[in-house]
Amino acid sequence: MGAFAVHELVQGYGLTPVIDGLSFQANEGVIGLLGPNGSGKTTLLRTLATVMPPRSGRLTILGVDIQKDADVRMTRRHLGYLPQDFGYYGNFTVYEFVRYCAWLRRIPQREAHRSAIEALEAVNLSAKAKARMKELSGGMLRRAGIAQAIVGDVRLVLLDEPTVGLDPEQRLEFRDLLRRLSTRTTVVLSTHLVEDISAVCTHVGVMSQGDIVFSGTLGELSNAATVDARGDTVLERGYISVLRRHEVFT
Repeated sequence: MGAFAVHELVQGYGLTPVIDGLSFQANEGVIGLLGPNGSGKTTLLRTLATVMPPRSGRLTILGVDIQKDADVRMTRRHLGYLPQDFGYYGNFTVYEFVRYCAWLRRIPQREAHRSAIEALEAVNLSAKAKARMKELSGGMLRRAGIAQAIVGDVRLVLLDEPTVGLDPEQRLEFRDLLRRLSTRTTVVLSTHLVEDISAVCTHVGVMSQGDIVFSGTLGELSNAATVDARGDTVLERGYISVLRRHEVFT
């Protein structure tokens, strides 16, 4: 069973669609979603997170065709989402925040405490369980955000630009966290930073102008590099080459 699939997806804001007729699917693993700012990555993740119902097209999450509210409620029990800027009450302790998110996911009361503790352990935040959210550093705040995304029996985690604002050491810690997460759940990592993709992802999709213009392995993306493409690594050159090729044919 694949992690998700969209077929002829149309999505956007206002009158002009950001995504117009997209078909794309992904299986298990750590899946990178690369693309420049404004390419539609956030819109796609918000749709996959069931925050925005599709304007048209078909959406399948964890084997469930999302057609009615009951499908959304069932899917959200197993779906975690970390937007670029997530909301929280500053006076909540870290434990209270994750426990509250477990309640929002309708995790039974008898399981919520254990699930919250396990999520904090997974992101190495157990020592900060009693700290106030407003007291956390940027890196710890991101880890708390990931903890709320993985609390409970989560099988798909969607992360939107999760390393923005992190310093180099924090980004290394975050990559280690993703590697640990990949042993228990499918992760979709949306970013415009090629180095984050190269460090942790097994597969990658490149998005441009609301369309997936490449889908494959890291090696296949590297092989797409042209001799004149700019970039410090062969993966960066492959990414730039794919974007250029799409611009030529659109």
